[in-house]
Amino acid sequence: MRKYYLDNIRWVTVVLVVIYHVLYMFNGEGVLGGVGKITALDVQYYDLFLYAVYPWFMLLLFLVSGICSRYSLERHSAREFAKSRTRKLLIPSTIGLFVFQFIQGYVSMSISGAFDSMQEVPGAVKYFIMALSGIGVLWYIQLLWVFSMVLLLIRKIDKDRLWKLGGKANIIAILLMAVVIWGGAQILNTPVIVVYRFGYYGAAFLLGYFVFSHDEVMDTLKKYALPLIVLAAGLGIAFCAVYFKENYADAPINRSLLFTGFGWFASMAILGGMAKYADKQTAFTAWMSKNSFGLYVFHYLGISAVALLMGKNGNYPAAVVYVICLLAGFAAGYALNAVISRLPFFRWAVLGIKKERKQDVS
Repeated sequence: MRKYYLDNIRWVTVVLVVIYHVLYMFNGEGVLGGVGKITALDVQYYDLFLYAVYPWFMLLLFLVSGICSRYSLERHSAREFAKSRTRKLLIPSTIGLFVFQFIQGYVSMSISGAFDSMQEVPGAVKYFIMALSGIGVLWYIQLLWVFSMVLLLIRKIDKDRLWKLGGKANIIAILLMAVVIWGGAQILNTPVIVVYRFGYYGAAFLLGYFVFSHDEVMDTLKKYALPLIVLAAGLGIAFCAVYFKENYADAPINRSLLFTGFGWFASMAILGGMAKYADKQTAFTAWMSKNSFGLYVFHYLGISAVALLMGKNGNYPAAVVYVICLLAGFAAGYALNAVISRLPFFRWAVLGIKKERKQDVS
C-alpha cells in the first residue's frame, strides 16, 4: 500500500519552502542570498519563521527520500533505480541548468549586482556563469543523486544486514540517533556554499533507508508522536530564543547541538505525527503531491523575479512586495511545471520526465 503520509509530508514541506524563500529574500538578520531588508522595522519578528523551519525541513525531505528509496528498490533493480534517479535528479540539475535554469542565474546575479563587474566578460562565459548560478534550489536533488548512488554501493556490500538491524530500533535508539545527526553535521560541509552538507543530510537519508522504512519503527514513532511533538516544540522555542538575529545558516550555529537536536526531533515528531494522523489522500492532496516537484523546481524564479523588479528598487510598499512574491512563487511553480512538463526535450532536460516513445503507426 502507498504511504500517503510520505506524499503529504513532501508537498507540505515544499509549501513551507516557498514561504521560507519569500521571507529569506528580505530577511532582516543579514543572512546573505537575497535583496535584504525592505521594511523600516527595527526587528522583523516574523523572520522567526526562518529559524523555526530551517534546521529540519530539508533534513526531513532527505529522511523521507531515504525511506522512499527503500520502497523503490523493493520493486526495481539497482540498475533501474540508478537510471531513474539519474534521469529525475542528475539531468535537471546539470543539463537543465543550460536549458532553462540559466534564467534563474541571470535573475540571481542581477539581484546581487554581479553583472556590474562583468562588462568585459565574453557572452559565452557569462552564459556559463549564469547556468552555474542557476543551481539555486536544485542543490537538494544534486545531493539526493549522490546519496542514491552511494546507497547502491552500500547495498552491494552490506547485503541488507544494516537494514535488518535498523528494524530493531526502539524509542531509545531513535532518541540516540540525534547523536548521529549531530556528528554528521560536523563533517563534509562545503565552504562558502553552506547548503551542501553531505554529512548532515546524508545521515538523514541513510537513516531513512535503513531504519524508518520499517513499519515496526514507524509504529513506534506513531506511539510516541505526541511526546515527540512537545519535545520538538520546546527545542524549537529554545533555538529561536537563543539564536534569533544571528546567522542560523552557517557555522557554528548550523553545527550546534541545539540546531541538530531541534532538526532531528522536529523531523521525528512530524514523521510520526503525519503517519498517525495524515496517512490518507484526497483529491486536493493528490494534486498537490503530483505537482510538488515542479513547485520546488520553479518557485524561486517567481520569487526572485518579483524581488528584482519590485523589491530591490524600494518603490513599492514592503507588504505589497511580500504578498506578490508569495503569489509569484506558487504561480511560477505551477504554471511553469504545467507548460514545461508538456514540451518535448524540455520535460526531460528540466524536470527529468521520461521521454515518450514514438508509437509505430505502420
